[in-house]
Amino acid sequence: MKKKLSNLLPAIPVALILGATIFSHSCANTTTPPSGGPKDTIPPLITKLYPLEGQTNVPVHKAKIEIGFNEYVTVKDPKSLFLSPPQEKAPKFKLKNKSVVVYFEEDLDSNKTYTLDLTNAIADNNEGNMFPGYTLVFSTGSTIDSMMVTGIVQDCNTLKPIKGATVMLYKDHADSAVFLHRPDAAVKTDDWGFFCLRNIQDTVYRLYAIIDENNNNIYEPETEKIAFVDSAFRPITKIVDTLPELQKYDMKDTLCCLARNTEYELNVFREKPSKQLIVNKERVGERTAYITFMAPYAQIDSIWIKGVPADKLITQFNLQQDSLEIWVNDPKPQPDTLFLNVKYMKTDTLGLLNSFTEEIKLPKPKKALAAKTARKDIKKEDTTAVFTVDAKAEKIEQYGFVLEFKYPLVETAFDSLSFRYINPRQQESKGKYTVKQDSLNLRKYIITPSEKLQVGYEYILKVPHRKFRDINGFYNDSTEIKVSLPKDDKLSTMMLNMNNVKNKYIVDLLDEKRANVLRSYIIEKDETLLFPYLKAGKYSIRITEDLNRNGLVDTGNVLEHKQPEKVLFYKLEDGEILIDIPEMTELEQDIDVAEMFK
Repeated sequence: MKKKLSNLLPAIPVALILGATIFSHSCANTTTPPSGGPKDTIPPLITKLYPLEGQTNVPVHKAKIEIGFNEYVTVKDPKSLFLSPPQEKAPKFKLKNKSVVVYFEEDLDSNKTYTLDLTNAIADNNEGNMFPGYTLVFSTGSTIDSMMVTGIVQDCNTLKPIKGATVMLYKDHADSAVFLHRPDAAVKTDDWGFFCLRNIQDTVYRLYAIIDENNNNIYEPETEKIAFVDSAFRPITKIVDTLPELQKYDMKDTLCCLARNTEYELNVFREKPSKQLIVNKERVGERTAYITFMAPYAQIDSIWIKGVPADKLITQFNLQQDSLEIWVNDPKPQPDTLFLNVKYMKTDTLGLLNSFTEEIKLPKPKKALAAKTARKDIKKEDTTAVFTVDAKAEKIEQYGFVLEFKYPLVETAFDSLSFRYINPRQQESKGKYTVKQDSLNLRKYIITPSEKLQVGYEYILKVPHRKFRDINGFYNDSTEIKVSLPKDDKLSTMMLNMNNVKNKYIVDLLDEKRANVLRSYIIEKDETLLFPYLKAGKYSIRITEDLNRNGLVDTGNVLEHKQPEKVLFYKLEDGEILIDIPEMTELEQDIDVAEMFK
């Protein structure tokens, strides 16, 4: 490093002389107005360091670090001045001429190797050109630690890299260490989710990563996400200055960034809350309310509303059993306040689950209390059993017609539905169908045509008038919905032959950004999955191993050493996870599921 700095210093007077020459020529030109010259696009360069790179026996009391640059700079992001091991209070700084002086509000520890990372922290004062970054290494003892460990931090569901996660090493192997005190070494991930914990001791560590919302370098499960490596490890890589993992790259340099070696892969998840209690409640209508719990899988022994017969109460949990919908099956006016009693397993002051009965007051919402004196105030939903029918052309074969009511039904007549189809010759025929109530939503029904649907046919589902009555005593209006299979010749089809299926898996088709699930299947045996009517574009296939077979992607738990359920993306032979589907293509892929998850 000394050699590099000595090479830079002679360049400064040369640059000043050259600059003066250029400036004198521009002033002598009397026929052209002076201009500012080309825009400065060169980031600042370090010209001075204290302490020097690798310096030992740095004082622990009132320690300060001075980094001099070849131009005036500013600190764009103070949080990116990151000291490892971190202290209780983050480093402070002040600007002094062309230098940044970093100082600490508490003493450094003795006999310890420190790193100060400047990545994403500093820019030049005029044009805002970002300093590419630098990690200064120094020690308060007589030696510099020389081991390192690398890895990547990513989201457990999308497997996308996470920028700015805090990766932490602990010599304390207790499961509670990450909850109680700051780590023995830490670093922030870059744009690619990559990290390099450098100049660490040759000893055994536990490795974690957190999304540190309050920047205190301690894991707080109520508000933060976490990832961890299952077992303790000892670093095996010794620092060599030429290693690509130690270099500071332009984050747009994909080739160099992806070429870095990653020893560990950490998948970030949000833990299920450990405390169980009712955290929210609301009455959203005359006969409708809900309560939500802090943790999933709430254990309810009984539930009742004062003055309402037990057989008049309808309840429904969501899939994770942390939200409960409640309806009163009685069309007569309900009191301004309902008194709901819930007997459930609640976390006590000792952190244990105990049976507890909680009474909840549910006042009518203000809009329900407001009297409707004028006819213009009466809405359709005030006199009608409101429902929707959803049938998307590209999904009708898989999902059918989805009929969903706003309130639970007390009278149904599904045999009164009219389902018919019109062929390309405009001949109309009556079709058969099946009806299935959704297992997770008692207000939703799936209407599935019995015949195989065909391109060029128009399919019509009609819900007749006054055949369904909800808990408010209201009957439905009639409606009719028409749908035809897409017949765009440019659309494509993808078939996935799922082989060697040994467990239960959730298979999702995602868009290019991995932001939206376009189609989804749950499989338990070898089968072929069909994804028709795809527009030209890039897609990815996400497969989740549903070990507990509950149809959910379950999260992890640090204290139980439980990782989130494993998620993988199907990769092509070249390692690419995006499948590029052109127009008018039938694409077939064979996926050995057991091989993927071995």
